[in-house]
Amino acid sequence: MGKLKTNRAAAKRFKATASGKLMRRHAFKSHILTKKSKKRKRLLRQNASVSGSNLRQVKRMLPYAG
Repeated sequence: MGKLKTNRAAAKRFKATASGKLMRRHAFKSHILTKKSKKRKRLLRQNASVSGSNLRQVKRMLPYAG
């Protein structure tokens, strides 16, 4: 059987940690930042882990990540 292809769009958006968890960035941080509070923008800067309900789909797109 041949090699599996990595979804390149997903590879740019998700990174695997050393323990095998997948990390993602938060949405709603690209524009219209004036009406968002300082606290909200600060929390959106941090990375988040991929939720369990989406984990199977993301791992399928990234066969060699973690």
